[in-house]
Amino acid sequence: MATRRDFMRAGSLTVAGMAIAGSGSTFAAAAKEPGYVSKRPTVEKRKFNSAAVEKAIGQTKARLKNPKLAWMFENCFPNTLDTTVNPGTKNGKSDTFVITGDIFAMWLRDSSAQVWPYLPLVNEDPKLKTLLAGVINRQTKCVLIDPYANSFNEGPTGSEWISDITEMKPELHERKWEIDSLCYTVRLAYHYWKTTGDTAVFDADWQKAAKLIHHTFVQQQRKENLGPYKFLRKTDRQLDTVSNGGWGQPLKPVGLINSTFRPSDDATTYGFLIPSNLFAISSLRQLAEICTKVTNDKVFAGKCLALAKEVEDAVRKYAIINHPKYGKVYAFEVDGFGNASLMDDANVPSLLALPYLGCVDKNDPIYQNTRKLVWSSDNPYFFKGKAGEGIGGPHVGYDMVWPMSIIMLAMTSTNDKEIAACVKTLITTDADTGFMHETFHKDDPKNFTRSWFAWANTLFGELILKLVHEGKVDLLNNPI
Repeated sequence: MATRRDFMRAGSLTVAGMAIAGSGSTFAAAAKEPGYVSKRPTVEKRKFNSAAVEKAIGQTKARLKNPKLAWMFENCFPNTLDTTVNPGTKNGKSDTFVITGDIFAMWLRDSSAQVWPYLPLVNEDPKLKTLLAGVINRQTKCVLIDPYANSFNEGPTGSEWISDITEMKPELHERKWEIDSLCYTVRLAYHYWKTTGDTAVFDADWQKAAKLIHHTFVQQQRKENLGPYKFLRKTDRQLDTVSNGGWGQPLKPVGLINSTFRPSDDATTYGFLIPSNLFAISSLRQLAEICTKVTNDKVFAGKCLALAKEVEDAVRKYAIINHPKYGKVYAFEVDGFGNASLMDDANVPSLLALPYLGCVDKNDPIYQNTRKLVWSSDNPYFFKGKAGEGIGGPHVGYDMVWPMSIIMLAMTSTNDKEIAACVKTLITTDADTGFMHETFHKDDPKNFTRSWFAWANTLFGELILKLVHEGKVDLLNNPI
């Protein structure tokens, strides 16, 4: 059965991976610099072509004097559009199914994050705007099918996980309850509206999905009972199944929202996952704004604001820990009984990535203390070696650094020296493939996982564009 962990080693390239790393006959024309041949599919083999994206690639490459960085940007930034989107129309509405890369399934989280970097360009390209509206429409459909599922099939085709002991449906690829899956759908729809002014995506189906998101969050506060969701899997991976008959560790109902799984698709230790609860606060406030200004449902908006405040108050009371070395920090997970885990996982939302998602201000003292903690040996999943340093997680295991964590460090940094070091590490740990990966070994970048991971690729492109727009071209051209 194919899982994210099955597409792992560089020495065993998958058929899916060959779509972006195959023979030269499928590549576009060679880049100007000798030795750096574009690894994009030829134009006719790309899933989607955007004039605005191509313009951004050309303008950005022209400013990048580091030939390898320019090559990597050209490969990575359009990777989602080149290889993973499947646009269409259903019931008179645009509909876009987005795979993660090496798995033919659509994760709510990944699909939102994969198209996010193109959002600033949609007003320049009507086709791109329609494509993103299609992602929102598809995500709305997914939430209505099952708000507890993290990933979906293109149709009712069934899944290799059909034997999981939970309420599987043929439309589901996997049914792991993760708060952030629903938050990402809100984030994309909200910022699409704020960017374009288009309110068509907020139709009757979206409004039903919005109420279902709120309802699911309330259910998973577990105030009256455990709620309807539980999960068990026959597996040799501890974090692929859930303790206590599928319900997880006991939680004290204090106002926080349970997340049975992390954004890594690994089971939580303590169900109150704090990065995801902070993300939920932002999402609920975004829902309230949409319902106040667009759908004119002020009663529901009030419910969203009330829940956001309740969760925020609970975070302040139960999730801020006095660390003996760093002072007040955000815990990664808590249970309401006083137990907490002090760590971070590279997958976003993470503690490190909170400002990137708009959950906290990057200058917030508690965030800054937390940032120092998670990017240090005091985080059990921080790894440092000959090739680089960064945060990993139990999903892949010891000594494997996620480039996503390095990108997030740069995204949330105010220190040019730190940003430059991140860029240099990202350039030197691609194993000369021209792409980002899920992880690389701290001492050997050629030991990496996932040759086709569109989220990481596009996120890298987003970082480079951000730095260019912020006037940091010299930093990119001369990373220390």
